[in-house]
Parts: sequence; structure tokens; C-alpha cells
Amino acid sequence: MQLLITIQQKESQIFNHIIQMTKSNVENENPKKKSKKKLFIISGVFSIILIITLAFWIRSAGFESTDNAQLDANIIPIRTSVSGYIKTIHFKDNEHVKKGQLLITIDDTDLKTRVAQSQAALENAKANLLSVKNNANAVSQNADAASLTSESVQQNINSAKAKLKKAEEDFKRIENMYNAKASTQAQYDASKADLDITKAQYDGAVNQYKSSAAQSQGVHSQAEAQQAQIILAEALVKQREAELLLAQTQLDYASVKSPCDGIVSKRAVEEGQYIIIGQPLCSTIDNENLWVTANFKETQLKKLKPGQEVEIKLDAYPDIEMKGTVESFVGATGAKFSLLPPDNATGNFIKVTQRVPIRITITDYPKDKTDILFPGLSAFVEVKIK
Repeated sequence: MQLLITIQQKESQIFNHIIQMTKSNVENENPKKKSKKKLFIISGVFSIILIITLAFWIRSAGFESTDNAQLDANIIPIRTSVSGYIKTIHFKDNEHVKKGQLLITIDDTDLKTRVAQSQAALENAKANLLSVKNNANAVSQNADAASLTSESVQQNINSAKAKLKKAEEDFKRIENMYNAKASTQAQYDASKADLDITKAQYDGAVNQYKSSAAQSQGVHSQAEAQQAQIILAEALVKQREAELLLAQTQLDYASVKSPCDGIVSKRAVEEGQYIIIGQPLCSTIDNENLWVTANFKETQLKKLKPGQEVEIKLDAYPDIEMKGTVESFVGATGAKFSLLPPDNATGNFIKVTQRVPIRITITDYPKDKTDILFPGLSAFVEVKIK
């Protein structure tokens, strides 16, 4: 658009200049010569106009342009993640800052106390875990000892059973001999007493085994319970570690830092002010990574595609020449992003040419001029389509 206006202005100047020259020359010549010269001059003027128009047409055929464009950048709102009183503000409005630079310090006395409490709770949980593991080891050893005792008692049962079997056989033999008058009453009584004693020993071994097995089972149950206690203690340690991490993170949030290089502006707080979580503090403009948003008419889109070269000029600084490439299409017309998008299904329909925002990456611009390039500046872009 600017190029067309410039060409039209130049055409008007040339035409006026030629007309003035024609008038001054025609007044000093005879009518016949005046007529021929006037015709020649008029033909020359129209030829010049035709050449300029043709040149403009050839140039415009290879470009798609629009002046509905502007510079854009990421404007990052800085908000607080903790509540507290502002201790110190380390910047002034519209100051250039670096990524990670300290902007605001919030009073962190309470936060440091929480970190200390969380550390103490974590140490207590670790000590409890160690104690539970030691108890579990002791109970496990007791369970192993009970198992060994149970096995020893099992062997005693086998021994008592063998003795009982021998005593029964001896008693049967003595009983048969006693019935046949081949043994004395004393021998019979001694054999029967030995049988009773051996049977009592066997029954005692069996009862002892039952008691030992029950005791072993109880100790093993205690060992399993101690293993469950270990799991609970480990879970408690993880919980305390998470609480410590949260407290440490909140303590870090007390120091608000810049997320990028740029200009910090729109300060909304003062020192000593109490702030709550989510309250806006200021904004950081990332003017190190600029791009252009150009709103092309829908009738121009068929010739545009990503990767095409772009020439960019700013209304504020016409002497700054920048180049870029078409990066991407937004995906919807600008009207669809408005607060109240038009509804063509109601009322009388009036067709309006829609515009689609296109993102243009700036590939070449003077790095020493970033301090005067601001988001929102109007731009004129020409996309090279051929």
C-alpha cells in the first residue's frame, strides 16, 4: 500500500513538471509547432505513466502485502506463588533485566521455619524406619530360632516314637512269657512301667512340638507384621521428603526472578505490601525474541505458504529494514478470536472479507535496536510469492 502511494505521488510530480515545461515552451512557438510538440509531450507523459504502472504491476504480481501487521513478543505476567510481605523490590519500571535476575524478595521467616520443621520431621521418620528395621531383624532371627527349635522337637518325637515302639515290643514279649510262666511278676511289672514311661515321654514330645510350632508360627506372624511396619515407615519417610521439598520450593518462591531477558514493567506492588498466592506483581516483555503477526485477507491466502521470504518495515522506524519468513497460519480468522464473534446465521447477512493472522519469524534485524523495538508497533510486510 505504501509503495502504491509513493508511485502515485511520483507520477503526479512528473506529470505536473512536464505540463509546466510544456506551457512555457508552447507560449514561445507558433501554433503548428505548438500542436506537434504538445502531442509529443503528451505521448511521452503517457508512456512514462504506462512504464511506471507496468513496473508496479510486475512487482505487485510477485508479492502479497499488507499494512495490517504489528510486532509481537511474549509478555509474561509475574505472579506470586506464596503469601507474605514484600521485603525488597530490586527493579524499577521499564528496566532491562536478564534471565534469572532477582526482581522481588518476599519475607521468608515463616518459610524457613517450615523448612526446618520439615527437616526435623524427616530425620525423625528416618530414625523410626531404622528402629523398625532393627526390630524386624530381631523378630526375624527369633523366627529362625523358633523354626530350629521346632525341628529339634520334631527329632525328639521321632526318637520317643522309636523308644515307644521298642518298649511295646518288649512288653508284649514279657507279657507272653509271663502268661507262659516263663517270667516273674517283677519282670512283667518292670516292663509295663517302662512302657508307660516311654509312652509318656512320647506324648510329652508331641505336646512340646505342638507348643514349639505354635510359638514359631506366632514369631513368624510378628516378623510379617514388622515387615508391614517397615513399609509404613518407608512411606512416612517419602511423605516427609515430599513435605520438605514443598517447603524448600516455597522458600525458593520467596525470591521472584525474571523468566527471560527483556524489559520489566507494569509494577503493581510496593515494599511492605502483603500479597497472596496468584497476585500479579509485574510483567516481563521478552523483546529478544520478536515476531510479526500479519493479518492477510482471505483472498490472499492461496498464494501464501510457510517458508516464503518476507520484507518488513516499521511505521515508527522506516529506515530499519528487516527480513523474515512465513512461519505458520493461526488456524482461524481473527473474528473467531474476538470476545463476541459475529453470527452470520442471524439478521441480514452482509459479506465481509475476513482476515487470517499469520506468524512471521524475523530472521534479520539490527541486534543493537532491540531496545527500541516494542510489541505492538505497526508494520508493513511484503511476502515474496514468486
